[in-house]
Amino acid sequence: MKAKEIREMSAAELETKIAELKKDLFNLRLQHATNQLDNTNKISEVKRDIARVNTVLRELQLAGK
Repeated sequence: MKAKEIREMSAAELETKIAELKKDLFNLRLQHATNQLDNTNKISEVKRDIARVNTVLRELQLAGK
């Protein structure tokens, strides 16, 4: 997911996106623990997406002050 795409989302959409990404991360970790995950790079990609969304949310909070 690109930062440009994330910046175009509203705060409510970003909150739902974070919840979705955290759920995906949990499932990926579960698959990794049971040796069912083929692409282990997917875990780090999802972590980076979560960080990007958190960064944009924080920017929105600071801009609102």
